[in-house]
Amino acid sequence: MTSVYRAGTGFKILHTTPRSQSASMTLDPGESSSEKPNTHSESDQVLIVLEGTLIAEISGKRAEMSKGDAVTVPAGTPHKFTNAGTDRAVTFSVYSPPAYR
Repeated sequence: MTSVYRAGTGFKILHTTPRSQSASMTLDPGESSSEKPNTHSESDQVLIVLEGTLIAEISGKRAEMSKGDAVTVPAGTPHKFTNAGTDRAVTFSVYSPPAYR
């Protein structure tokens, strides 16, 4: 078992099994998950905001996410998350199958 809050800053893989993978991501104000939208060609991603506010860019559409909000990003879909708030943002994600080896 791993605490999302003790995983550290940035993007961290928490656990990986043959069928799924969990990760945490901490973003400082103005920081983004990537420079430009990225994709996971074979993995769906479910992302939940645990703290803060994000702007989610998914397939060119933008939406604000706040604490408790969740989104599913289907495999192959371009996406990017940006901390739009003044406090750090913390997320928890599950990838199925694992996106990172």
